[in-house]
Amino acid sequence: MRFTVSSTALSSKLNALSRVINSKNSLPILADFLFDIQDNVLRLTASDSENVMNTQIELTESDGNARFAIGNHDLLEAVKGFSEQPITFDVNLQDNIAKISYQNGMFSLPIENADEYPQPQSVNENTNVIKISSNLLAENINRSLFATAQDELRPVMNGIFFDLTPECLAIVASDGHKLVRNKILTIHGDNPASFILPKKPATLLKNLLQKDGGDVEIRFDERNALISFGDGQIICRLIEGRFPNYNSVVPQGNPNILTIDRLGLLAALRRVQPFANDSSNLIRFHVENGTLQLDAEDFDFSKTATERMACDYNGQAMSIGFKGSSFIEILSNFDCQEVIIQLADPSRAGLVLPSEQPENQDVLMLMMPMLIND
Repeated sequence: MRFTVSSTALSSKLNALSRVINSKNSLPILADFLFDIQDNVLRLTASDSENVMNTQIELTESDGNARFAIGNHDLLEAVKGFSEQPITFDVNLQDNIAKISYQNGMFSLPIENADEYPQPQSVNENTNVIKISSNLLAENINRSLFATAQDELRPVMNGIFFDLTPECLAIVASDGHKLVRNKILTIHGDNPASFILPKKPATLLKNLLQKDGGDVEIRFDERNALISFGDGQIICRLIEGRFPNYNSVVPQGNPNILTIDRLGLLAALRRVQPFANDSSNLIRFHVENGTLQLDAEDFDFSKTATERMACDYNGQAMSIGFKGSSFIEILSNFDCQEVIIQLADPSRAGLVLPSEQPENQDVLMLMMPMLIND
């Protein structure tokens, strides 16, 4: 059979799908893209056995229906450099070969039987459903991903927790030292439901949704989620287990309130951090009388650094230690002009909030302190 497709459309779709495929696969055919041509539409699929992503392209022309699998690496390399032009596939299912012709040449690649390609996990009919705009979902995933853990002993911390309640949809991530909690106040459910989205499909969504408009529909049960967006969808296996009670670790009523320019503090931390001890990465925050002083030291190499900046502070004089690299990550994942840092005492968690919350959202980040020797 023969079909013709736009080179740039095919290259764009294959490039997005290729992020699903692992460099090493349990089944050799999982190194392939699955092509499924039905009624002048090409449906493309990629999988790593736990995550399945598919998308579709309207064909310029086709003379029939067919299904086959073709190796991802050679095809992707061949088509990614093309300028916009039609590409024609002549597929011989008996000889297992596909000849691909374009404006100035042609190449051929072996194909495999599509029936050997594993079927994706299904989502039960009695599923929970969340509908959310793609921009809002991308924004919240992007804000949360950095706080996920890589902990083999606590796999529930290795993903992003979606907690649908009658009040809101909370999107939460934590590695035990820092925490991000996003509340979307316009989304809520009569029946509480939750799931933990693994890091890989979350990263795929983040990269795809920023370019995509419209709404996203998430259907999920105890084991799997089906996430539909634009002209594609992702089916993924969820992380099983109970996510910790994130609300219980958020302190209430931290009385010492520091308001400061976010980019100014970020720049100061980046200047001071190289002087901190490599193993602890400890930076001391001392705040008093409208001044924040940052101190870093590494006595093993006789390095010290101090920087002061003006701030608006309402509270007692205090010195508290934070991990510099983690604080830099937190500030980098806000997009506001000023942040509010709420502190209780040097042994209790500090909260970082935007000076102005995004519309219909409630965002906070939490940072556990480090012990400092006065």
